[in-house]
Amino acid sequence: MNFIMLRTCCVLFVAVMTAHASAQTRLDPVRTDSAQSITAIPDSVKSLKSNFRAFIAPAALITYGALSFVVPPIRQVDHRIHNEMTQHYAGFRSTIDNYLQFAPTASVYMLNLAGVRGKNSLVDQTILIVLSEAIFYGTTAFLKSATGRIRPDDSNRLSWPSGHAGNAFTSAEFMAQEYSGRSVWYGVVAYSFATTTAVLRIYNDKHWFSDIIAGAGFGIIATKTAYYIYPAIRKKIFRIDSDKRNALLLPTYRNGALGLLFTARF
Repeated sequence: MNFIMLRTCCVLFVAVMTAHASAQTRLDPVRTDSAQSITAIPDSVKSLKSNFRAFIAPAALITYGALSFVVPPIRQVDHRIHNEMTQHYAGFRSTIDNYLQFAPTASVYMLNLAGVRGKNSLVDQTILIVLSEAIFYGTTAFLKSATGRIRPDDSNRLSWPSGHAGNAFTSAEFMAQEYSGRSVWYGVVAYSFATTTAVLRIYNDKHWFSDIIAGAGFGIIATKTAYYIYPAIRKKIFRIDSDKRNALLLPTYRNGALGLLFTARF
């Protein structure tokens, strides 16, 4: 019974905190784009309409994870959960979390292909998720090496924060930003994917509880930050007079490398 209650508390903590973080954002109404506008660069990009309260919940997640290094009771929660998992699911192994972390991002592209448009064009969505991932990995790659926390399975010292959980919540917040304006259920599904990914990291004995909590916080903040700064970046890059502009930005794949092709007619 103690194990069931402990596991339930873990899942609810992640789900409630991250759902609260997503709910802080007031999303713009989605557009009904034509097929041409999927790739053509529009005159503006929808920015994140929110104040800094939207960052409180993910910041709290990061703070909890960081406190596990200096507050013994929080670290004890990590070990208690790990011991319970080892006792009840010692032989559990799954690789689905390696793929599930990308499910929300993949869903965004599938929705676009199905004709269900998000808040921004497909081009802007692509740049936004790339920017979000860059912010996330740029932050956490250093922290993994700097903190040097050993994983529960003793495989290496790159445990904190969880990259899988962080990437999953980066992806989930991306889908929520683009589609929660249509229905709150898009965000619920996205965050369900992310929470499942995070919990599986504990089941697979790859992370401590505080690792996935911090990873979730970093992932959400990375995407929120990308949505804040991208409109200004975009204005600098694509400063073209709207009445003379005929621009197109397309993803490319050549010689095994991904890229972007930009063309403009003046």
